[in-house]
Amino acid sequence: MANFFHICLLLVLGSASGYSQISQTASNFELQGVVREKGSNQGLSGVAVSTNSGEYTLTNAKGEFEIKVYIGQELVFESPLMETVRYRVTSKDQLEILVETNIKNNIGLSRSSSQAERSTSLYYRYIDSANYYKKSNIRKSIDFITQSLAQLGLGSNKEQLAIAYSTLGEVYQYHKQYDLAISSYKDALLANQTLKTSLLLGKTYVLNKEYGEAEKLLSPMEKITKMVPFQRVELYEILGDAYIGLGEMDKAVAFYGEGFKIADKNQIAPKTIDLNSKIATAYVKGNRLQEANAYFNNSLELSSGQAPQRAVQEKEKVADFYNKKNQFGQEIQLRKKSLEDLKKIPKSEVADGLSMEDDSISAQRINYKIANAYIAQDKYDEAIPYLEESIKDADVDDDLLVRKDATRKLSEVYKYKGDYTKALETYQEYVAVVDTLYVRKEQEIARAARFNRELAAKQSRISGLEQERELAQSKYSLALTEQQLVAESIKRQNWIIYSLIFGMLLMGLAAYFFYRSNKQQKLANNLLALKSLRSQMNPHFIFNALNSVNNFIAKSDERSANRYLSDFSTLMRAVLENSDEDFIPLSKELELLELYTKLEHSRFSDKFDYRITVDEDIDIDAFQIPPMLLQPYIENAIWHGLRYREDKGFLQIGIKQKDKLVLEISITDNGIGRKNSAALKTQNQKKQKSKGMGNIKKRIEILNDMYRDRVDVIISDLETNGTGTKVLFTIKKD
Repeated sequence: MANFFHICLLLVLGSASGYSQISQTASNFELQGVVREKGSNQGLSGVAVSTNSGEYTLTNAKGEFEIKVYIGQELVFESPLMETVRYRVTSKDQLEILVETNIKNNIGLSRSSSQAERSTSLYYRYIDSANYYKKSNIRKSIDFITQSLAQLGLGSNKEQLAIAYSTLGEVYQYHKQYDLAISSYKDALLANQTLKTSLLLGKTYVLNKEYGEAEKLLSPMEKITKMVPFQRVELYEILGDAYIGLGEMDKAVAFYGEGFKIADKNQIAPKTIDLNSKIATAYVKGNRLQEANAYFNNSLELSSGQAPQRAVQEKEKVADFYNKKNQFGQEIQLRKKSLEDLKKIPKSEVADGLSMEDDSISAQRINYKIANAYIAQDKYDEAIPYLEESIKDADVDDDLLVRKDATRKLSEVYKYKGDYTKALETYQEYVAVVDTLYVRKEQEIARAARFNRELAAKQSRISGLEQERELAQSKYSLALTEQQLVAESIKRQNWIIYSLIFGMLLMGLAAYFFYRSNKQQKLANNLLALKSLRSQMNPHFIFNALNSVNNFIAKSDERSANRYLSDFSTLMRAVLENSDEDFIPLSKELELLELYTKLEHSRFSDKFDYRITVDEDIDIDAFQIPPMLLQPYIENAIWHGLRYREDKGFLQIGIKQKDKLVLEISITDNGIGRKNSAALKTQNQKKQKSKGMGNIKKRIEILNDMYRDRVDVIISDLETNGTGTKVLFTIKKD
């Protein structure tokens, strides 16, 4: 009959559970969608899609997502690359969300400083939320950690990545998902090596009974010098726990002892109690009960000044020790004190923090243990009230395990006392509790399976997110490398261009200096040539003049010779004064010409007359002329033209201004002409070229080369029959 009742109860519960699941399935559905950028219509990856019921996912590389929702629920789309978008679900059709992004460059990898600050702020908010829900709601806590990871964009801070994974490990560790916690801590250490994460990983290895891994990880950390006292105490405590698990009690006690010394020296009170208690426990496991008793007594004394919760924990540990030693009286006395202390602690704090390694601390459990101590002494009447109180408290707290054990034990006590009626009634209550516990266990198993599936899905989501982040990071690194290569290439090209420009500048500079040097050398050569030509002119002129003096002396014309020598000396002084100049004022040159022509006219007064005419408007001091430039032409006119006329000839020297910058000087004679003069020359004279005319020609060429065609000379016949000669000089002012 009882079995039939149990089967019916299971069917009812199963139907209710199935109806609930069907109802929930009918209201919720999987919504598929995609998030695209408005401008390019490209899918956006890494966009966080969440609901107010805690559902969460990320868009894939194509911007696609799938999330469980119901009609009317609000979806939130978040990403550092865009403004947050909210959307109300109105149908089951595929959803397309178009957003405007804040991407600044072509590869979409950079973010503004304000966006980076916003992402960092969101990251820490999500981490804080994950810590807040760590104990109360594992699903929400993991979702917040997932969202925090989504805020870590490309080139993210490794320290922040490590914090997120370390927080995830703490969540898993608290909920006794030790394998997942270990994996998360390892990921955190890969991102950033920290003492805190290493200690957490070591502690989780111990909790997962991987004592060898804990010892391997933590032993090298003893050599680290820069470790705060609390971390050093934790290190020694975890190493002691690992050696307890490995069965090496002496090593465990040694590490606990080192940790105790540091904790006592730095006044870390909670750790001194913990380590003192763990030393006692190590001695118990090593069957050294006398030493264990001394340390347990010390633990009781140390915990008396601490919070009630801590004192109760230590009393229960010592009471368990007394139980193993069969010191039931001391055990009962200590547990009764625990009950008194427990009544002073608020109910919420009792549920939240009171536990030992393999057991929880509650009023019903303490009452049950007191009852067991009385039963061990065959004091059944004293045990019954505590068992009844244990059942009552367990019923209030819905603690079926303690209620089951206490009910069974109470049935046995009634049996020992011979009260079989109460024993049967109590046993039937025990069977009912067992059946209820059986159903609840099945439900818990189903919930645990569903919970494990959810955890696996969330962990898979985190792994997928990390893979996407790593893929994006690799693309980012590749883009950076490409940019660096381009920059290096541009840098090399610029270096080559700058080198060529520098080389061209050097060549230009060298060419300039070569040109200037060549020009200076040419100028020096021209100046030297001019000086040489002028030095040749002077002896030539002197030689001709002395011939004239010699002619006067031959004629015994002493007065004419003296006068001629006087004028000649004046002329020679002026010529020598101007012999070093390239140009002299026109006024000085006219004085020299007039003096020279006067001297020649005194020799050949019967052969020609002369006249020098200068336009009144000419500022003769404003024009410059090479010295002794006109004299050879006047000399030629007299000696080769006028001197051979049968009658008296005429020499005309005229100066007029063609324009403001150009002056014309003409030397005109009506002599026999160039052709007739050449015919009169002897064979010896034909062989010898006139030095005066040759020098003048060279001087004009050099001066024009130096001063850019400043002097121009044109020689022509005066008459069409070849008689007479006209020499026309054109001289520029500058």
